[in-house]
Amino acid sequence: MKLFCTIFLSLSTFFGFSQSEVTIFGALKDQAQKQPIPYANIELLDENKKLIEGTISDEDGKFIFEGITTGKYTLKIAYLGFEELTDEIRVGELSKNLNLGTYFLKDDTESLEDVVVKANKENVAKNLEKKTYEIDENLSQLGGSTLQAILNLPGITTNNQGEILLRGSNRVALLIDGKQSAITGMGVQENLDNIPASSIERIEIINNPSSKYDSNAGAGIINIILKKESKEGWNAKVGVITGVGSVFQKKGNLVEDMRDQYRFTPKVNPSFSLNYRKEKFNFFANGDVLLYQEVSQNEFTTRNLPNSSESVQQQFLENKNQGVSNFRLGLDYEANSRNTFTFSTYYFRKQYNDLGNIPYVNLESGNRTRLWDYDERELVQIFTAEVKHKYDFEEPGHFIESSISYAFKRKEEDYFFTDIRANQIGSDTTAIVADQQIVDLNLDYTKPLKTGKLEAGLKGRLSQYPNEIIFNPGINSILDLDLQGTAEYQENLGATYANYVYEGEKLALEAGGRLEYAKIDYLVDPNHPVYESDGFDYFEFLPSVRLNYRLNRKNRLALFFNRRVDRPQEKDLRVFPTYADPEILFLGNPGLQPQFTNSYELGYQLEFQEGSLYLATYRKDFENILTRIFTQTPDNQFVSVAQNTGRGSNSGVELNFDYRFTDWLKMNFNSNYYYNVINAFEITNAYPIDTDFSQQEQSNFTGNIKWNTQLKLPKDFSMQTTFTYLARDIIPQGEIKERYSFDLGIKKSVQEGRGEFFFNVSDVFNTFQLKTIRNDDDFNIVATDFFETQVFRVGYNYRF
Repeated sequence: MKLFCTIFLSLSTFFGFSQSEVTIFGALKDQAQKQPIPYANIELLDENKKLIEGTISDEDGKFIFEGITTGKYTLKIAYLGFEELTDEIRVGELSKNLNLGTYFLKDDTESLEDVVVKANKENVAKNLEKKTYEIDENLSQLGGSTLQAILNLPGITTNNQGEILLRGSNRVALLIDGKQSAITGMGVQENLDNIPASSIERIEIINNPSSKYDSNAGAGIINIILKKESKEGWNAKVGVITGVGSVFQKKGNLVEDMRDQYRFTPKVNPSFSLNYRKEKFNFFANGDVLLYQEVSQNEFTTRNLPNSSESVQQQFLENKNQGVSNFRLGLDYEANSRNTFTFSTYYFRKQYNDLGNIPYVNLESGNRTRLWDYDERELVQIFTAEVKHKYDFEEPGHFIESSISYAFKRKEEDYFFTDIRANQIGSDTTAIVADQQIVDLNLDYTKPLKTGKLEAGLKGRLSQYPNEIIFNPGINSILDLDLQGTAEYQENLGATYANYVYEGEKLALEAGGRLEYAKIDYLVDPNHPVYESDGFDYFEFLPSVRLNYRLNRKNRLALFFNRRVDRPQEKDLRVFPTYADPEILFLGNPGLQPQFTNSYELGYQLEFQEGSLYLATYRKDFENILTRIFTQTPDNQFVSVAQNTGRGSNSGVELNFDYRFTDWLKMNFNSNYYYNVINAFEITNAYPIDTDFSQQEQSNFTGNIKWNTQLKLPKDFSMQTTFTYLARDIIPQGEIKERYSFDLGIKKSVQEGRGEFFFNVSDVFNTFQLKTIRNDDDFNIVATDFFETQVFRVGYNYRF
């Protein structure tokens, strides 16, 4: 507790917010002749009738204002021979473009129709829909992975499986440049620890997505925006980052005669980004190579069996050797003022070798009864290609955008096992080849209106995931040969959506809905002894509503509602077991159904000169909760099977506070407290025999804190720190204990701002660990993972 208080009072990393800039434009015509009025004077006045900016209409009667912030204004139009015209207008926040249209000037009457407003950049401090964070400002995680960068952001936590949680839920959709991708997983969290943060420009967090976004985001959306330069001529940025982890060992090995834990694990990450822009063409490219070693798992587990003398303590040690490459190429082509095409490709390659050891020690005798050793070799390759077309109408912000993309992923994995016991030695080999082929079609339409905008679109997706697992038994094999074979996941999805945005002086409304049909089939080998081919389909209307009410210039209220659906991931349907731990097998379940989530939120925001305060109360109701359940086998071993466990809810309060104390000190404080409820449920695990499990209702009050600060120091130095505290929480069948960490980063600007050196340390005090407890009438499993979290990094970037 003393350490908690000490760290809590320390400084931490700040994530600043950008300011909104809006472009206002319109047109003037003669009411009688219906001809454009050129060279008219147009003035924009603020609420105090102070002149903000003035301009004149061009030869076509059009005018434009740029760099205008959100607020209420008076538009004043004057031209010799016509009566002066004024109009009260409001520049809103929910629409990037506000179409006011054409003003008609007459001698004695005024007639208003349309005009336009275009947001060049969202004001994320004032935008309650999403929060945007620049990766280059996250000094304590520069040189780390995308996963580490995301976990450092306010409101983000992780569970015992290393998944990202938003407000306590792992049902998070991960997008790349606004779309789901095979790189980060289609409805699944993948490869985040293998994508270098150096390839990312910014990250957006959307707690309450509108129906415009894909539906599988019950907890919310994290949108990863990749770097893409578009400046004129040649532009480039290069960098190199090195680091070392496991300098200090968290916990020594359980027994002496096992593999040593990796120490002083090296990390190297060179990167580049460049573009060449000339006239109608913009060529862009970026790439990263990430080479590293790490102690990816070091989990100590005690399995207490009250009705047996076979209670066991074990250590799951995994040393990882990995190389990752990411390369992206693209071309923007402006065919004319209305048509723009973008062609892009992405190649991802991950090759690693995991060396694992699991000693098993009998708690009663203290003797080692077994040593399980494995050598895992895996190669993952992903290729994506996309063509986008954007047609811009005459009014800014009025456009149609279409895209077609193709993704291919292949995973080749080989396991070589050695089973050492007192009286025998065994060996086995397994191999899996898993492919993914995905075709995505998107059509999006946006029409600015005088008081908001209209959005509509269509989406289609065809997916096939064929895979095959092969068992090659050796001597004294433990493999269940009946479970090998083939399977194929097939997904056909079609959706249409519409959103209407209205913005008045006090009230703003966004209302829409998504009509979605999905059919998922999981085709199992007919000879499979446990499962048969299964699947599901649904036809659902998924509404979303957002209501903002402005009390005054500094105070706002917001109300949100949306309904989302999370389809089971292919890996949770997969009927093949994994033998990484032969005494705790992991198995899928093709009978899973989708999880539905209804989300409600009431928010209040206060803005002041030095910062802002956002306070929200929220509730999420879950149906068909997707999770995993452990059951015991007749030979006192365990299986973990994917299951639907009925209903639950999550009700809480979130506080986000930003404050600039001085020009050299800024702070962000985020806290989230919620009441988690998992209703009583009953399930049956079908492997190796039908085993029933029931759980009474569980509930727990929990929360988390992130405190982030930025310091500007003399001689172009800056420093950032982050403190994170996660309280105890419940999971189906058990609980996860509290955990905390503290990160530090320092940056020095050099070479007149073109270069920078930085140094950072993640988990400075080496305190972060994951402890979970699972209970049943016949067993108690306590597991604590002391995996590598403390890493020291130093790097250099230079911009040409």
